[in-house]
Amino acid sequence: MFEYKTHGTCSTKIRFDLQDGKIHSLSFENGCNGNLKALSILVEGMETGALIKRLKGIQCEDRKTSCADQLARAVAQATGVSS
Repeated sequence: MFEYKTHGTCSTKIRFDLQDGKIHSLSFENGCNGNLKALSILVEGMETGALIKRLKGIQCEDRKTSCADQLARAVAQATGVSS
């Protein structure tokens, strides 16, 4: 289980497993519960490269990041991809 402390978002922590280059068992601590549950379901089994490409740079309101962007950063860190 990989754990990532978020920065600049309502969620404070992201946890997930990586198997064969794919995301599994994604969960968020705090944040917008319904949206983050939906995001977790939508990315289940997604390849890490596709996830990073799709979610990197998404912003929430006037912030320079979002929970989705933080997830992309966490996956990049876990896989050693420079973000």
